[in-house]
Amino acid sequence: MKHLKHSLSILFFFLLPLALLAQKTASDSQSKTTLTWPGIASWKAIPSSSSTKISPDGKWFAYLLARADEGDAELIVQSTADSIKKTFKLGATTSADMAFSDDGRFLAYKVSPTEKEKKAKKKDDNLVLISLADSTKSKEFTQVKSYAFNGKKSSHLAVLLAPEEGTKPTDPKGTNLLLYDLANQRTQNIGNVAEYAFNKPGTWLALTLDARNQAGNGLLIQNVTSGMMLPMDTDEASYEALKWTEEGDGLALVKGKKDKKYKEKMYSVLGVKNFAGTPALTTYDPKKDSLNFPENMTISPDRDPTWTDDLTRLLFGIRKTTLADTTKKKDNQDENPNGISETEQLARIKADTTLKTVEQMTKAIAKIKGDGKDKDKPEKPDMTIWNWQDKRLQSRQQVQESQDKKFSFLAMYDPAMQKFTQLADSILRLVSPAPKQRYALGTDIQPYELSTNLDGQDYADIYLTDLKTGERTRIMENFYLPNRNARPQPSPDGTKFLYWKEGSFMVFDMENKTSRNITENVPTSFVDTEDDHNVQKPPYDVMGWSSDSKYVLLSDGWDIWQVAAEDMPAVKSRKKSTPALPYRNLTQNGKRDKIRYQDRYQLDPDEKGIDLSQPLYVRTYGEWNKKSGVTRFDPKTNEAKILLWDDAAVRSLTKAKNADYFVYSSETFAKPTQYFGTLSKDLTNAHQISENAPDFKKYAWSAGARLVDYVSDKGDTLQGALFLPAGYEPGKKYPTVVYYYEKLSQTLHNFSNPSYGRTGWNPGMYTANGYAVFIPDIVYRYNDPGMSAVWCVLPGVKAAIATDIVDSSKMGIHGHSWGGYQTAFLITQTNMFKAAAAGAPLTDMISMYNLIYWNSGGANGSIFEASQGRLEAPWNNWEAYQRNSPIYHAKNVQTPLLMLHNDKDGAVDFTQGIEYFNALRRLKKPVALIQYKGENHGLAKLPNRKDYSVRMMEFFDHYLKGMPAPLWWSEGVPKLELDEHLEEKAFSH
Repeated sequence: MKHLKHSLSILFFFLLPLALLAQKTASDSQSKTTLTWPGIASWKAIPSSSSTKISPDGKWFAYLLARADEGDAELIVQSTADSIKKTFKLGATTSADMAFSDDGRFLAYKVSPTEKEKKAKKKDDNLVLISLADSTKSKEFTQVKSYAFNGKKSSHLAVLLAPEEGTKPTDPKGTNLLLYDLANQRTQNIGNVAEYAFNKPGTWLALTLDARNQAGNGLLIQNVTSGMMLPMDTDEASYEALKWTEEGDGLALVKGKKDKKYKEKMYSVLGVKNFAGTPALTTYDPKKDSLNFPENMTISPDRDPTWTDDLTRLLFGIRKTTLADTTKKKDNQDENPNGISETEQLARIKADTTLKTVEQMTKAIAKIKGDGKDKDKPEKPDMTIWNWQDKRLQSRQQVQESQDKKFSFLAMYDPAMQKFTQLADSILRLVSPAPKQRYALGTDIQPYELSTNLDGQDYADIYLTDLKTGERTRIMENFYLPNRNARPQPSPDGTKFLYWKEGSFMVFDMENKTSRNITENVPTSFVDTEDDHNVQKPPYDVMGWSSDSKYVLLSDGWDIWQVAAEDMPAVKSRKKSTPALPYRNLTQNGKRDKIRYQDRYQLDPDEKGIDLSQPLYVRTYGEWNKKSGVTRFDPKTNEAKILLWDDAAVRSLTKAKNADYFVYSSETFAKPTQYFGTLSKDLTNAHQISENAPDFKKYAWSAGARLVDYVSDKGDTLQGALFLPAGYEPGKKYPTVVYYYEKLSQTLHNFSNPSYGRTGWNPGMYTANGYAVFIPDIVYRYNDPGMSAVWCVLPGVKAAIATDIVDSSKMGIHGHSWGGYQTAFLITQTNMFKAAAAGAPLTDMISMYNLIYWNSGGANGSIFEASQGRLEAPWNNWEAYQRNSPIYHAKNVQTPLLMLHNDKDGAVDFTQGIEYFNALRRLKKPVALIQYKGENHGLAKLPNRKDYSVRMMEFFDHYLKGMPAPLWWSEGVPKLELDEHLEEKAFSH
């Protein structure tokens, strides 16, 4: 008994600090302000990692601080060596358009009109140039369209001004370009510039001119060092699609001229090279090649032309043309069929006192003049013909109409041989050159396109084209593509490609036309067995080719494997000094310790393949503990070392272009994303270089997150993320909203930036307002997508209740789209939730199968059979569709349901929401449907996002917190009173 008392005393003293800490956290939280939906408008934060930049010399870190959805933003420029920080106004924007000069001496950024200026109809952006030596404004340019520093040279800034106000789309594209000398601070003005581009070294500037009446149109190139400008081609034509080679030693573009015979311009392709000496122009004009160039076609302006890497051939697209209507107008009566003079028309309009607006006057003029149509020609119907043999649904063709019109076939011109070769055609439409442009791979989906669009299973025939001869060979037939990692992936040297076949990775040698299995002897499987979609043996991720094209890096879902792409004798003969291995596990402990070595950080954006002589940095994630970090594999020691490993979400990792300075981001659910910088390749001694969400400390926030382990009703080991409310006190139970969308427990450490979401949901706002939030994982069984949610969510919720954090009498559920479907279904199977909110839910799987996914124009059937639906065709198993459809179990619903479904939803047809609403209404179940006119699958308009965010929380507040029911829920809003109701609820920043 004495020992027991002693043990209890030790336990008491151990637990006391934790209890005191919890009390202090709760006390601190209670002393802070609760963030409300109107308060979000003043919240500033870094939108994403793309809103940050590190200077090439690693001395400066720039980031955007923008309001959540509206209001003016700021650009912060922080020294990475000390506390020097400058703040610059950016106007009303949520994205940062900024660039450092390559030498790190200057920063340029665009300034948008402020909210106030936008209301005054100001449209154009300004450009500010900052000298980073003293962080002061060096120069400002007004009414700017675009800008660019001149690459590595970093001596000039090109600024293209916006067209003058009132410019019509049909007017010439040319405007003023200002070439600003950064050293001498002098500006050269070049007029009528339509396009401009520096080469990568920054030694040459290419310009196309487009002037009124095409006077002086042409291609100019300017030597940036000497200032010498050379007119390479001038004509009464348009010059478009400038494209430098990667190394900046070749330039290509297209030139278009009007031709009365055709509706479109007829184009030729221009190429310039020999920039080290005297630049030389190459021209290929199809009009002068009637023997080889196909009739009624022209070069496409919609595909950028380019030189091959060796500057021996030009690659470009060609497309069909349309013959012009040569029917001549009979006489002036066609333009004025009623024979009424312009003077009479104006007199009639002036005398008509019923015309009050410009629109009415315009209609009156049109009526007097007549519609100008040929009265003898019958009017065409406006209709669509749907046919069972259409490879693509008519709706799909309508969505892709613009893309189809711009489609072009790849072609090639060899100046030395003066030879044109068409590489793609109506038989083989898709041809892509491999690196180095010695070979090209063609993909023909036409034999399988109809079946693919029916059942979602992707197949193709693969062709190999010799780009020297144009010879084409089919090398694979009926090639199966279970996911994107299975597609052919060429090596950096362009001589072979990696592909996936029946559970193995293969390498095809394009020189010898031979294939070999490179993973058959590797002691692991690369089949993604965790993928529960209806596809056969999908592969895990391909990390990429090595830069020497000898190896590929592959993932087995846990570890990263280096696998030889050639047979071992060939590898050994090339690399005698180092023993070659057919494969090796670079990370070793992934599968053993349940650590996933995920994405490789590409620290050099210009790399061509993975340099295996340099360290590899990889994002690392703990599958069951949810830790994350960065691991570095050192090729010198052959060791993988974890550099960062924390109970946090470690995300981006970048490196300064010209210096060993590294920047990474880290966040937790209770702390906003911050960026850290270090000179250490081991990422040690990092210090914080951002101040994200500066108002964060003013508000009560979540006390953190818990990981909940549980087992599904089918025996699957799963997890859920449980987020604690602000002011959390141990032992106290809280109202809880359960949210889900397949697997999301990996979001345990994700910070939820306050915003008006497209679905009304924001977990951070709910925890800030006193709710716990639980997000369980769902895994799926084939032919049971709805029941899978029951088997996974309910056990997860029970495990969350067992933590004594969740109040089982005050639980709600919410999901959107596929999550909306899970919500609509779950409430037919259980009454454990007091309220449910479903956004854009699928409710009748049978009718949904045969509806259109209007955003893409495709049928839903293929999504059901090979993607998210996880069902076979309905006529093979009607019972599965009924068993998993909310509509067939509507009579079981006892949970009040709030639905969001918009009339222009292009993913889940609006009729799905209407079906369920009417069924529940007929059964006298408590249900409301919120419909925002003209909105798609999510809410795009800010007023709508604000409105629904508030309504959904009001709904949950009523059922889970006992607050009064809002009238729009308890009584509804008559149509005649809706405007007044909306005005009362609207709010702004």
